[in-house]
Amino acid sequence: MYKTLGYKRLAYKVLAAAMIFAGSLAALAQATGPNARGSNVTPVPPDVVKELAPTGKLRAALNLGNGVLVQGPPQDPRGVTVDLSRELGKRLGVPVEFVTYEAAGKVFEALKSGAWDVAFFAIEPVRAAEVEFTAPYVLIEGTYMVLKDSPLKVVADVDRPGVRIAVGVGSAYDLFLTRNLKNATLVRAKTGGGRAMIDLFLDEKLEAAAGVKQPLVEYAKTDPRVRVMDGRFQVIEQAMGTPKGRSAAAKYLRAFVEEMKASGFVADALKRSNQPDAEVAPPA
Repeated sequence: MYKTLGYKRLAYKVLAAAMIFAGSLAALAQATGPNARGSNVTPVPPDVVKELAPTGKLRAALNLGNGVLVQGPPQDPRGVTVDLSRELGKRLGVPVEFVTYEAAGKVFEALKSGAWDVAFFAIEPVRAAEVEFTAPYVLIEGTYMVLKDSPLKVVADVDRPGVRIAVGVGSAYDLFLTRNLKNATLVRAKTGGGRAMIDLFLDEKLEAAAGVKQPLVEYAKTDPRVRVMDGRFQVIEQAMGTPKGRSAAAKYLRAFVEEMKASGFVADALKRSNQPDAEVAPPA
């Protein structure tokens, strides 16, 4: 009888040990399996870290003039580009330093002095000569604002002789319209972001102002004299970029952006920053 009880106790111990071992294996599988948080994040190669953070930190250029991408003051920026910068810095294992500018044109100019490692602005041929771009992560629209009683009714009406269009110098829509307008004349504000082109349009009594749709719509809500046209003259492809010559960094950034789109990271960041009209770009 005692011998039988001894065998039973031994069997229970063996069974309990087996259950604990099986549980440990299951926990390990859950922690390292394909659905585990961070399981798809592979270590960043040293050459990528060196190219993206040559100073020991990731210097991310932010365009404060584009309210779709960045909101808040320079001391406390928010928005999709801020979130992407912080996620990239976390993966690289380096601190992030935000370098802020009032317009995309200023970001591009700062490239000459080596002031930043990654930037967020629209893909443009002029810029692509000096910047390695990813595929776009966000699509936004360029359109026109006119006076409420303007005879210009639709986007196609604007490209006419005698029509003067206010643009922000060096902006994506400035570069695009410079290449594509046949008859209208561009009048450039001194800066490419914020309300500069709106102020120029009103102060100089121009026929139209060109800009990113969302800020124009927000302004029009506050000024009964103006209206924003339906439609668009341009789809602005917002992308990440790094200076030419950083080939390892460029390759990594392209994969990073695709992952951020596919995982829902970009969509969530746009939602958090209250940008429902901005569209996540499709896969490359």
